[in-house]
Amino acid sequence: MYRQKPQRKELIKPMSETTINAAEILHDATAVGASDIFIVAGLPLSYRVNGVLFHKGERLMPDSTEAFIRQIYDLTRSHTIDTFLKNGDDDFSFSIPGLSRFRVSTYKQRGSLAAVIRVITFELPNPTQLGIPNAVMALSEYTKGMVLVTGPAGSGKSTTLACLVDRINTTKQDHIITLEDPLEYLHHHKESIVSQREISTDTENYLVALRAALRQSPDVILLGEMRDFETIQTAMTAAETGHLVLSSLHTIGAANTISRIIDVFDASQQRQIAVQLSMVLKAVVSQQLVPAKNGTLVPAFEIMAMTPAISNMIRDNKVHQIDGIIYTSAREDMISMDNSLLNLYRKGIITQETVIQYCTNPEMTRKKL
Repeated sequence: MYRQKPQRKELIKPMSETTINAAEILHDATAVGASDIFIVAGLPLSYRVNGVLFHKGERLMPDSTEAFIRQIYDLTRSHTIDTFLKNGDDDFSFSIPGLSRFRVSTYKQRGSLAAVIRVITFELPNPTQLGIPNAVMALSEYTKGMVLVTGPAGSGKSTTLACLVDRINTTKQDHIITLEDPLEYLHHHKESIVSQREISTDTENYLVALRAALRQSPDVILLGEMRDFETIQTAMTAAETGHLVLSSLHTIGAANTISRIIDVFDASQQRQIAVQLSMVLKAVVSQQLVPAKNGTLVPAFEIMAMTPAISNMIRDNKVHQIDGIIYTSAREDMISMDNSLLNLYRKGIITQETVIQYCTNPEMTRKKL
């Protein structure tokens, strides 16, 4: 995911405008290390590489984008275009043997068909090479409770969760059930049994799948996303009854994450949820990708490990004080986002400007530079 930026000349190989070849485009995008492919009428074919957009060839016309998208559906061999044409949106994933796995989101815009395709490598990422701290990987040692990985879209949450699942799969004899929409990384059975279920393909929705998972003798449940209060409630119950639940949220910071979960519920339930969360939550990892000096993207992490003091703060509605605990902690399994950025700067990986741009407290951080 965090690959070296290819030379620009690799990205501008001529592409025929008269015959769109979806398979050829997927091969090309994978070869140059693209993370995303954009097919939108009125723009050239576009790739995102290390956070930078590159355009190829001439502008695509609506008939070209439709031809491309129809070919993508044909490549899946199991997913038809009918649902997309009816609803205007669709999400699915598929693999091309020997090449890569692709997560596709198709949609209509200005009356034409468009798509964004995420490129996912077959090989599970190496957490050390990605810069995932040992303190994050150590969270795989929990046997019960809830571990949350949070951050904005495209920050690498799925990759971090995949690394945790792979660590458990390598070191424990567990039954791991993953509920994802769509499946991203494919896990082979190692020491553990890994059951991977894709929403809308293998099961109806997250809530139905999660309730069913509790009857399937799981030790670990990976819940791709907690989208509503029923799913959150069921996930907390699973964590409370002796299962390890790994999940993600689109939040930044431990305090914001905890507040978001509690605020999903009605005011009459929030006290009970806060008490339950204080007992089941084991850790919150927040991450974001920031530009490095060498042109790649590197992850910065905030790690909150549950302590008696933080548990009391959640119960007593003092969640806003958690950031201060993390910021001043000297524990190895607790680090603020600002200190993580400062560590990257001191190692010569990122610039001062990047630290200030991505930190949460610029005034305090400037004093430490």
